[in-house]
Amino acid sequence: MRLQGKRAIVTGAASGFGAGIAQRFLTEGAQVLVADINGDAAEAFVAEHGGIACRVDVSDRASVAEMVTQANDQMGGVDILVNNAGVTHLPTPLDEVSEEDFDRVFAVNCKSVYLTAQALVPQFKQQGNGAILNIASTAGVSPRPRLNWYNASKGWMITATRTMAVELAPEGIRVNALNPVAGETPLLKSFMGEDTPEIRAKFLSTIPLGRFSTPEDLANAALYLCSDEASMVTGVCMEVDGGRCI
Repeated sequence: MRLQGKRAIVTGAASGFGAGIAQRFLTEGAQVLVADINGDAAEAFVAEHGGIACRVDVSDRASVAEMVTQANDQMGGVDILVNNAGVTHLPTPLDEVSEEDFDRVFAVNCKSVYLTAQALVPQFKQQGNGAILNIASTAGVSPRPRLNWYNASKGWMITATRTMAVELAPEGIRVNALNPVAGETPLLKSFMGEDTPEIRAKFLSTIPLGRFSTPEDLANAALYLCSDEASMVTGVCMEVDGGRCI
């Protein structure tokens, strides 16, 4: 039980990578607030796996504040925050992406990190510890064409992770990130544009290990970075990418 006694918030936890992380944290003894914009999906996850369901819009300050209040009320505090909620725009030339899509990508992928930090960092400072894990992407390290603004948002998250880590380390707060390659999640089709054997083969040809990432892959890495085993690890942006960024 590597997270026994820990209390975690996982955003975007009702599906994909977030669900894998939340499920693994639960099996390792943590209390988990399963936070997702799809409240029904969060409830369904909790009914099957356990945890506490929470509907949240991570791009909205009031909604994030309510999420943290619920976590404190129902779990007695927070030790771990996983900023997993994320969106993308469809593969599109950068000059043709709508302003609405641009704003949505940066609100969910970037502003959310700012809002959760504002809501939780004071609490982490007061208790003298805390672990924050941002789910970024290999897209922020080795960008693919036609996903320009998504790539940029994940590059922002990687830089934010490092700057947060430097500033918060003296407070006992660790901040790390995971950079997954495209995975078998509901977002996969959005990255590819359409899901065909030909497009899958093209994507897989860029991954030396020859497969997409899975929620279990991300959960294994997240478990380590959020556990006490990683007490000396901060500012790390770990690729979980089958060698894509080599």
